This record gives sequence, structure tokens and C-alpha cells, in this order.
Amino acid sequence: MNENHRYIKIDQPGTPDVMQLAEGPRPVPGANEVLIRVAAAGINRPDVLQRRGVYPPPPTASPILGLEAAGIVTAIGSKVAQWRIGDAICALTPGGGYAEYCVTPAAHCLPVPAGLSMIEAAALPETAFTVWGNLFRRGRLAAGETVLIHGGGSGIGTTAIQFAKAFGARVFVTANGADKCAACVALGADAAIDYASSDFVAEVQKLTDGRGVDAVLDIVGGDYTARNLAALGLDGRLILVGFQRGTAATIDLSAILRKRIVITGSMLRPQTHDEKALLASDLKDKVWPLIEAGKIRPPIAATFALAQAADAHRLMESSQHIGKIVLTL
Repeated sequence: MNENHRYIKIDQPGTPDVMQLAEGPRPVPGANEVLIRVAAAGINRPDVLQRRGVYPPPPTASPILGLEAAGIVTAIGSKVAQWRIGDAICALTPGGGYAEYCVTPAAHCLPVPAGLSMIEAAALPETAFTVWGNLFRRGRLAAGETVLIHGGGSGIGTTAIQFAKAFGARVFVTANGADKCAACVALGADAAIDYASSDFVAEVQKLTDGRGVDAVLDIVGGDYTARNLAALGLDGRLILVGFQRGTAATIDLSAILRKRIVITGSMLRPQTHDEKALLASDLKDKVWPLIEAGKIRPPIAATFALAQAADAHRLMESSQHIGKIVLTL
């Protein structure tokens, strides 16, 4: 095995052009880690924020971008028992996915689901861990309930639509434009609201006969927060996983009391090793069988070679894509 590998290097924060292909020492797995020869790596919004310099990696994480990858196990740490060299896996990574080789905790890896390509498998971990941990574990979405998912055409949105439908929920989404709305319906959404031309609060009230939804999964934040509270029904849950419109919001606190609303959410990267391992176990038991049965499949918007990572980020920032963007090696 070559002692060096290629990866995407960033010398200073900035535009996509700061990402350059470089060569350096191949990482070495720790006692509880595996080394993956990367076949594909997913692109996610936190990568863009890290590149801009506003979302630094944890002190112990690789400074290389990339929070999910799929490939072949090529080395294992001394305490790893669940994986073998040659296994095909996809993994949630602490960083380092934009590279030919990446190390990650063995407990945060999952087998490549039967029937999926490496590209599709690489598009799963970050959004699957996020959606499961927030919409189901924290948000307690149950069969028969209604959920409003913002950003239906995003990686989070397309994952959440399929997860929620697979577990028996009624799903409404917001998206920008007729094409994205149609794509969300094709994925299983019961209704898609074009937020550029419609008031999603009013549309939700119509769709629920004035009751409001049981849960809102929000990647937007900012001024959407008060409107989300208005769209929720009694005992509703507002689940925050992003803040594309800012972290500050002005809300009417009385709405929380009147409707008994719970506001929750989480960021994935800062969670502990054990918390992420528990999510991986849940996904393997509850979601992976649905993927292998063909009920869930990550839509791939575009693929780019590793050296074209800047172009991949430009597409991400344009928000013109539907589904996941993936780097291939």
C-alpha cells in the first residue's frame, strides 16, 4: 500500500477555489478505527461551512473535509472485531472523507446496503444519522403523524421524506419551484409547497383541516421559527437541524404554552463516540433493511472527481441540486 495518498487541502478559508488537490502521508487507524480506501465521499453543508472558516473541526478530527464516505476496509485497529480487511462499508467520519484514504471509528461504520453502489452508499451516513437522530429519536415521529420538512430537495430533505414515509407518517415539504416540488412528491411526499409562491403556514392549515402538523424538521432557522410554531398543532415538536437563514429568531412564547410545543434539535459532529455508535446500531437494525428492500434510496444529484471538489461545492452553494452531491475516486 502506498504510504502517501491524495486529498483535498485547504490552506486558508475562502471560496471553493481554496480547495486544491494535494499529496501527503496516508492516515493510520487507531486501536478502535478502520482505514477505508475511499471509493466515494458525500458533500454536505457542514463541509461548505468548514471551508468558509465558520465551522471548525473538533480538535481531534482530521482537518480534511468530508463527513461521510464509502469504500473498502484496508486496515483495522488492534481492538476492532466487527470488520475485516476487504469489507465494503460506508461510514460517518469525523473528517477526512475528501481523500483516497480515510480513518474513522469502527463503530460508526455500516455495511454497504445490498443493491446500492458505492456512490449511493457514500450519500447515506451524514443525512441518515442526522434524520434518524433528530426526527425519530429526538422528535419521536410515529406512524400516523404528520410532518413538515423544509428544504425537501436537499440531502436532509430527500432522506427525511423517505424515512418518514417508510415509517408510516404523512409528509408535507417545502421546496423552491415546481421541479423540486415534483421531485419531492415522486420520492413519496404527500404534498409539496412552493415556498416562493405560497405561504407554507396557510397551506399546512389547509392540508390538516386547521389542526397543524405534529412535527417540523427545519434546516432554515431564522424567521422561519415563528412560522414553524404557527404551523404546529397541539403537542407539536419543532426539530432544528440547520439555520440557513440565521441563528436568531423572534417568537411568541405563548404559542409554546398554548400548544404544548417542544423545541429540540442537535448537531451531529459534536456528539460523543457512543452517541454516534448508538445511531449506527439503530440504522443498521431499523433502516438498512428498508434500503435493501428498495423502500429507501438516496437520490444522486451529481458526481464529481476528487480534483473537481470546488465545482461540487459551487453546485452545493447554488442550491440547484435535488438530492446528494458525491465525489468519486
